[in-house]
Amino acid sequence: MRVILLVPLISWPVLGVSIGLVVTSVILALFILLHKGKGGGMSDLFGGGLSTSMGGTSVAERNLDRITIIVGSLWLACIVALLILYRFGI
Repeated sequence: MRVILLVPLISWPVLGVSIGLVVTSVILALFILLHKGKGGGMSDLFGGGLSTSMGGTSVAERNLDRITIIVGSLWLACIVALLILYRFGI
């Protein structure tokens, strides 16, 4: 009887962080597209263009800015984590 050892092609930590990187990349791209630019952008499709220009930026735009910064920080953390995992061969 032969025993076959299955060696994983990728370790669990690298796989988990890679999946996190893909998910945060998609979410970050969507949040960036929702931002209001000079012409309104994609945010007009979802009702973001209805805010008045009297008060500067709307509360929704400020919250979108905060969420985008948080998701961007998570994205950067995933990249640094992958760098560390690949560097030390975990």
